[in-house]
Amino acid sequence: MTSLKNPVLMAVIGAAHGIKGEVRVKTFTGDPMALANYGALHARDGRSFEVIDLRPQGNIVVIRLKGIGDRSAAEALNGIELFVERATLPDELGEEEFYHADLIGMDVFDEHGHKLGKVGAIQNFGAGDILEIEGTGATGALVPFTRAAVPVVDIALRTIRIDSMAAGLAEDAADQRQADAQPGGFDAGRRPRGPRDAGGNR
Repeated sequence: MTSLKNPVLMAVIGAAHGIKGEVRVKTFTGDPMALANYGALHARDGRSFEVIDLRPQGNIVVIRLKGIGDRSAAEALNGIELFVERATLPDELGEEEFYHADLIGMDVFDEHGHKLGKVGAIQNFGAGDILEIEGTGATGALVPFTRAAVPVVDIALRTIRIDSMAAGLAEDAADQRQADAQPGGFDAGRRPRGPRDAGGNR
């Protein structure tokens, strides 16, 4: 990564668009057109890019980057992630809005106050954000980031409280207790941890 102290992923460059160096970009900003408002965008390899033009196209934006003037140069950027420093982002967010960078590393507790671990990553496979939990209590658990499954997010205390039933983890806990009681502590029929339905947005 570059010299960014607290990088926040803002976008991922996709395929080249046309022959003049434009690229298709998937953004993670609330307003895709706001991507040009944060100054230089930084890649993991240390390069920085300046947006000089962008326009919406369906669910993505098509952008022109300074110094990228032909299709070959644009094609070489496919798959590059673009970051900004967390400090450049506004602190005031709407209700139920959170930066992924702020959620990662937060302690996760169940409804009984038992610590399950920490948020290790946030995934999105097209049906909404999913919290990936790391820790001894629920390593590898995937929790849909919805109000039902995650009723409490306390940024100040850096804690998250989940509802085990809504998160799809209640059955896992019962399965684990049953598996632990069996010889060898393993149940081949136990379903993988994670929600049955990860759809929706918080």
